[in-house]
Amino acid sequence: MKKTYAKETICIQSGWQPKNGEPRVLPIYQSTTFKYETSEQMGRLFDLEESGYFYSRLQNPTCDYVAQKICELEGGVAAMLTSSGQAANYYAVFNICEAGDHAILSSKVYGGTFNLLTVTMKKMGIECTVVDPDCSYEELCEQFRPNTKCVLAETIANPALVVLDIEKFANAAHAHHVPLIVDNTFATPINCRPFEWGADIVTHSTTKYMDGHAMCLGGAIVDSGNFDWAAYPDKFPGLCTPDESYHGIVYAEKFGKAAYITKATSQLMRDLGSMQSPQNAFLLNVGLETLHLRVPRHCENAQKVAEFLENHEKVAWVDYPGLKSSKYYDLAQKYLPDGSCGVIAFGLKGGRKAAESLMDKLELAAIVTHVADARTCVLHPASHTHRQMNDEQLKEAGVEPDLIRLSVGIENVDDIIADLAQAIDKL
Repeated sequence: MKKTYAKETICIQSGWQPKNGEPRVLPIYQSTTFKYETSEQMGRLFDLEESGYFYSRLQNPTCDYVAQKICELEGGVAAMLTSSGQAANYYAVFNICEAGDHAILSSKVYGGTFNLLTVTMKKMGIECTVVDPDCSYEELCEQFRPNTKCVLAETIANPALVVLDIEKFANAAHAHHVPLIVDNTFATPINCRPFEWGADIVTHSTTKYMDGHAMCLGGAIVDSGNFDWAAYPDKFPGLCTPDESYHGIVYAEKFGKAAYITKATSQLMRDLGSMQSPQNAFLLNVGLETLHLRVPRHCENAQKVAEFLENHEKVAWVDYPGLKSSKYYDLAQKYLPDGSCGVIAFGLKGGRKAAESLMDKLELAAIVTHVADARTCVLHPASHTHRQMNDEQLKEAGVEPDLIRLSVGIENVDDIIADLAQAIDKL
């Protein structure tokens, strides 16, 4: 498929390309194994001398066709699916970091990602320095060390809704010869393609807008192909020195721009096994076919809801990048001119207690831990996902104690606003 199609067309047409007499719709290759005629054929696959399928823990056709579609949407050269967004971020970092290495992390990322790098990967011997995404370029550069291997941040932070200055982070990373990894879950490639601003690797929790229906967990990693691993062999030995578990293959030499994803698939997925199931990939593809239609509706609805909340006398504050009052409005206009996302953060004048009370008074919006699907849903992180933290710890994590995370769906926006109005009026 040619690369010049618009994103709308890629959502529908990319990935599975049926030949004469083949199924029009992407098939589910629901098989763990694949048959070959000779031992030699199978051996070449295990030696990475040929591409093909032999076990679905490593690769599966359904998953690969969907990964190809996401790759084209982001403008990358290679991609892979994982079992969740959390697995995608783990693989993205661990693919180039090992014990004794160091990573830099934006302080305003999703709490699960924050814990992954600062707690779990710390136990694996990988240190992490946390930085304020609003820091200056000079302050950011001060955090790099000789053993720094990557920088990780989110296009739009969950739930703080910080808009990342991608160019600033990319320039700092490249000045220190490391890649910038950007989690693009909230923006999706419909609203932002981080590679166009200097990012090197993009991750997604496909569980969110890409799936769009809260049906299946999933993640994705996309490589731009722009970072030259071979230029820094001492910094990235996993890609630039022989892998003895694959007969001494040097990924950067043998696979070129596909080296990063090939290593993540043949090494990490082989050993850790966080693969996406063919059934989930099939459902993800169904969601991707309408991504270009749903994302603008999410943004349109969220803008109207944010404006309603901003003008309500009982609302203390509203964070939404589309509001001119947002400190990230200018960055959103630069990186997200067509809209940011459907998620709004706000607080009530009654504080934490009022936030907790509001949850029970909503009728259309559901209280769920999920975010970014077709249905409007709401969460009070201090009472739910972050309830183990005290107020001081919440603020350090960028989550105000009264913060309400509202994920605006694609229902009629007047119904969404009416539900919020009746609930707030009852406080």
